[in-house]
Amino acid sequence: MELLPAIEIESPDGVDVNASIIWLHGLGADGSDFAPLVPQLSLPDGVGVRFIFPHAPSIPVSINNGFVMPAWYDIKEMDIDRHVDEEQLRQSAAGVHALITREIERGVDSRRIVVAGFSQGGAVSFEAGLTYPKPLAGIMALSTYFATADSIKVNPIQSGLPILICHGSMDPVVSEALGKKSVVTLQSLGFVPEYNSYPMEHSLCPQQIVDIADWIGRTLS
Repeated sequence: MELLPAIEIESPDGVDVNASIIWLHGLGADGSDFAPLVPQLSLPDGVGVRFIFPHAPSIPVSINNGFVMPAWYDIKEMDIDRHVDEEQLRQSAAGVHALITREIERGVDSRRIVVAGFSQGGAVSFEAGLTYPKPLAGIMALSTYFATADSIKVNPIQSGLPILICHGSMDPVVSEALGKKSVVTLQSLGFVPEYNSYPMEHSLCPQQIVDIADWIGRTLS
């Protein structure tokens, strides 16, 4: 499989890369969306992280009248259940799997690789992280939903995988109810996700960045 194009940012010179975070953007954005956050994430000494921000392909999106834009999969209806093209979502997850495998080939232990995503990217992160055939460090799901909850085939090797879910209490795009539903679904699958809610819309806020940095530090330290 051809690797997804991506922006890569590594730790400062003198710190060897010993962990990777693959961070997927949301609908209509690209890999540059979250790259500016890297300097704000104060990670523990000795944690050398390679951040990878892939670009989604541009495809027609049904809910936007078929307009072509960067998207990890098509969204067919904007109802509470989010009718999505699961085949496309799984193709995107396979693209993430290829990036994970490439990081392992570059010398990073799979148990030090985090899969993260915002909105659409978060839905792909759930699928990619929970189905990968080697143990990972964790999943970080931001302002998102578990699109493949009813069909996912969780790999048992991910048992006990740390999962952070963050959501805005005033999110008009992805209702917080969907974030909370993801928590319940993951608990039913045997996971113990952390859940943080913030007084914000479909975005990130300063306290959330602090909490993300703390979670990354705990997960990779």
